[in-house]
Amino acid sequence: MTQSGRVVVLAGGLSHERDVSLRAGRRVAEALRSAGVEVEVRDVDSSLVPSLRADPPRCVFPLLYGESGEDGTLREVLDLLSIPYVGSPPSASRLAFDKPVAKALVAAAGIRTPESVTLPHDTFREVGATALIEVVVDRLGLPLVVKPTRGGSALGCSIVTELAEMPGAMVGCFAYGPFALLERFVDGTEVTVSVIDTGSGPQALPAVEIRPVDGRYDYSARYTAGSTEFVTPAKLEADVEAEVARVAVEAHRVLGLADLSRTDLIVDGDGAVWFLEVNVAPGMTETSLLPLSVEAADLDLGAVCRALVDAAAKP
Repeated sequence: MTQSGRVVVLAGGLSHERDVSLRAGRRVAEALRSAGVEVEVRDVDSSLVPSLRADPPRCVFPLLYGESGEDGTLREVLDLLSIPYVGSPPSASRLAFDKPVAKALVAAAGIRTPESVTLPHDTFREVGATALIEVVVDRLGLPLVVKPTRGGSALGCSIVTELAEMPGAMVGCFAYGPFALLERFVDGTEVTVSVIDTGSGPQALPAVEIRPVDGRYDYSARYTAGSTEFVTPAKLEADVEAEVARVAVEAHRVLGLADLSRTDLIVDGDGAVWFLEVNVAPGMTETSLLPLSVEAADLDLGAVCRALVDAAAKP
């Protein structure tokens, strides 16, 4: 069946980030409509595949977060249906979504990333939590960042400054997945760099500096207006500004990403840039960072989204 001219924005899903996804879907749909694009917003349910098969859209814009939205599975389904979509292919999505794997790949490419260990919940329980925690702290020191190896929006993530905080941090982490990443904390300026590719190669947008009001960029700070100050462009020296852009583009390239991504970084007191993680489905809500970068670049979000759709749907 011939594809129609409409774009299907996928939002919702069943992950812990469903509400964020719905908000992102509404915003991207509005942006695309402002750019003259016919848009249908759909959730993910049992009617999705039959609907897409019966009336294939010109392109799908996935805005699903968490396991099902970012691990490549949904994109694999769209590939099976031969429907173009905005975003990275399944294989690259899987690599980027698994934080330890992404860290290992970018480290092999010469990008600096904090030392870390990955602990499965079963090992943590069987070997003995107390002894294992002591070994990790002896190796990596404190503070430590504890977070699920898969997932986003800082869910299950905490910063541990004292040994006594570790058990609670691990329990909170394992509530969101069976694997925990324990990463050496790097003190510095937190920045994020969005990368877009509308057909002429990946380009870094202006970096966003993140300044949480209470000092921690957790779920509430990410999605509650006024909880975080975002400085765009980030207040960085020219050479550091160039380096964060280079690292983001290089991470995008090394991981085989496509169309758009967002890389989270720390700039330490010496100006060194540290890779933390990369997102294949950057947030698109009213407090999200890619739209802020688009605005800082004097671009229109609707025009950018339409350009991404046009590039993805190009035969």
